[in-house]
Amino acid sequence: MNAELLDLAAGALIFGYLLAGLFFLRFWRRTRDSLFVWFAVAFWLMAGNQLALAFLDVPRDEMHYIYLIRISAFVLILWAIVWKNLRNIG
Repeated sequence: MNAELLDLAAGALIFGYLLAGLFFLRFWRRTRDSLFVWFAVAFWLMAGNQLALAFLDVPRDEMHYIYLIRISAFVLILWAIVWKNLRNIG
C-alpha cells in the first residue's frame, strides 16, 4: 500500500475513535452513568494510539511500546464493565 493511502486510513481511524468517544460522552451526559465516561476515555486513548503510530512511522505496531496505549484502552473497557457489574450486585 502506498503511504498516502495509509495516512488516509489512519486519519479515518482517528476520526472514528474520536467520534465514538464523543458518542459515549453524549450518553454519559444523558444518563450520568460513569461506564460511558470510561468508554469515551478508552476510545480517545485508541485515537491517541493511532495518532502516535501515524506520526512515529512505526513499521510494525505490535512490536512497539506504543501498543501499550491500545492495551490500556482495552483494559480500561474491561475494568469499566466489571466495575459496573460488581457495583450493581452490591
